[in-house]
Amino acid sequence: MPPPGVCMNIISARHMKNGYGTVTNPERFLNQDFHQLKQYCLIRHLRYIDEMFPPDRNSIGNEILMPSDLARVVWLRPGKIVPNPSFVVDGVSRFDFGQGWAKNCWFIASIGALTFQNHILGQVVPLEQNFDEDYCGLFHFRFWRFGRWVDVIIDDKLPTIDGRLIFVHSRDPTEFWPALLEKAYAKVCGSYTDMNAGTPAEALVDFTGGVHIYIDLSKPPPDLWEMMCRAGQSKSLMGCGTPQGETTENIVLPNGLVQSHAYAVTGVKQMISRGQMVNLVRLWNPWGHGEWNGDWSDRSPLWQTVSPQDRDMCLAVYDDGEFWMSLKDFCKTYSELDICCMCPDFLDGNSTCHWNTSIYQGRWVAGTTAGGCMKNPESFWTNPQYRVKIDELSSECAGKQGEINMLISLMQKPDKRNRRLVQNLYIGFSVFEVPKNYMTHSGKFPASFFSVSKLVAHTKSYINAREVMELMMLKPGEYLIVPSTFSPNETASFILTILSKAETHVHENSSGHEHMELEENTPVGKSEDDESKRTFFRQHSDKYEEVDAEQLQRLLNGKILQGDLKSGGFTIDACRSMVALMDTSVTGKLNGEEFVRLWKKVVTYQEIFSRCDVSKTGTLSLSELRNAMIASGMKISDEMLNLMALRYGTSSGHITLESFISLVLRFECMYQIFNQLSDGKAVTLQEPEWMYIAMYT
Repeated sequence: MPPPGVCMNIISARHMKNGYGTVTNPERFLNQDFHQLKQYCLIRHLRYIDEMFPPDRNSIGNEILMPSDLARVVWLRPGKIVPNPSFVVDGVSRFDFGQGWAKNCWFIASIGALTFQNHILGQVVPLEQNFDEDYCGLFHFRFWRFGRWVDVIIDDKLPTIDGRLIFVHSRDPTEFWPALLEKAYAKVCGSYTDMNAGTPAEALVDFTGGVHIYIDLSKPPPDLWEMMCRAGQSKSLMGCGTPQGETTENIVLPNGLVQSHAYAVTGVKQMISRGQMVNLVRLWNPWGHGEWNGDWSDRSPLWQTVSPQDRDMCLAVYDDGEFWMSLKDFCKTYSELDICCMCPDFLDGNSTCHWNTSIYQGRWVAGTTAGGCMKNPESFWTNPQYRVKIDELSSECAGKQGEINMLISLMQKPDKRNRRLVQNLYIGFSVFEVPKNYMTHSGKFPASFFSVSKLVAHTKSYINAREVMELMMLKPGEYLIVPSTFSPNETASFILTILSKAETHVHENSSGHEHMELEENTPVGKSEDDESKRTFFRQHSDKYEEVDAEQLQRLLNGKILQGDLKSGGFTIDACRSMVALMDTSVTGKLNGEEFVRLWKKVVTYQEIFSRCDVSKTGTLSLSELRNAMIASGMKISDEMLNLMALRYGTSSGHITLESFISLVLRFECMYQIFNQLSDGKAVTLQEPEWMYIAMYT
């Protein structure tokens, strides 16, 4: 039986802190260990077959091939396709391969960009692999996937028809690294069909784990040329795409370009033509053929207007899919440019200033932390909040300060393995300046904050993309970043990445520096009221003046809270838990003092429940639960609140009185135990890992 998801999240976080999940120590995708499997195969003289991505029609999917073609597919190892297969032949180049039947031009174009950066290529594609002495049909590749690097294992059985590869294929039929790389990424996506449709940005980020910068070419920045030149010099990867036509089909236009198609940007060059400086962009079609036929194309007469040196250096008259065009035509014929880099130093050409990176994983949960966009003022404040303090730039950086000093990226994480089944939500974020009167505020900012705080930056629009990002200039001070979905009550996980040229201090703001505060809220009852409770206890306890869980269940459901319970009352398990929490004498039962103490807490929680049930339904909505927890004297993080809703909420997303009492009692008792274990030294404490586990399990 696998451990609970909460435990797995904690284990994953620990591993990340210890360097597991980094590019040098990637996680094992689907828990498959490359070295163990290879050793197993070599010892037993086996050819590996991957049970997690088997060579069958499910790994291809149903939307790429016609049923008649799918029936003809035969999975063959490279040694069955050609006599002497090689992993790499004469180095790696974008001209080695071309796109196959899969509609994954975005991925193939990204491989073309990847071939220019040997260091990054070596991270993704371990080039020491081969078909020689240790060959056992097993290969592996590495990708960055939503905050962590994973090592992906495949067997080398490839889909063919009539002995020919049907997906990406090399010009040299003996070279197989592109086909094996594509298969590994198909495994990550779920199938070859799951790779249909996408943007180069997705694969570029998965190849680098780096920073993605999106540029809308219909409104290019004035320094676009300088930015592209610096990006090329800084070993960035660049891809772009043509606009979509009336359909999503890849139709070849009269100018030679393909609509709804991804290309790799493979170079930029400035030349003198007819006495004027021209800015040229070189692009590559992942089909491996099909080129632009306008100005500066292979056979354009404009090449006769430049120096012979520039012409010999840049012009190659082949239908290899690569061509040049002017920057003006580039912006006119392409819709977006994606630049992916390890660090955005190239933005202002200042490599002496180190950008600081902060990465946070969070979650929107319907009813608690999914407040929607600012058009929902009553719930917007419930979204996750990240408080940022930006220091002054160092003197060296300040002297070279450009217009941009911060980049914020918001990426949503899928909850399904199969890429085609992922429904991206419309996401965005807003950045607010924290006014002076809120500087000392601790914990989540309320709705009133957003009516007085200045909105200083935001995503231009909410889009249903995997990632949205914005570049901005923020002066030193304190800010609040609020990521959100466009509509409220949409559940999803996300990664928020903040890059700043200045020193920044960021913390998740739901409970003030990820802590919780608990105040003793149980009122001191009047002595006569306590005595009446003791009398009641003596009347219903056993001969030893104790009650066990079964007796407690009958008293709570039939006497104390009769008429206030909506879902059949406290279960026997809930009552056993209460006895265990309140049983200071460790007898397995409650004596008179323990029973009275529990009764008083139940009454207090019942009153809080009633006050916070503003809808008067006899249950708490998840937004009312937040208020009830605050009224109970607790400040808790969004993460803990989300876990409470999952653990104690009904299928309709509401909390009953008995669930609320069980929840708060358990939470309070655990906190007091933890505080005692800490010798009572801390008033405000980190939420310990075991508390998350105990609350959820």
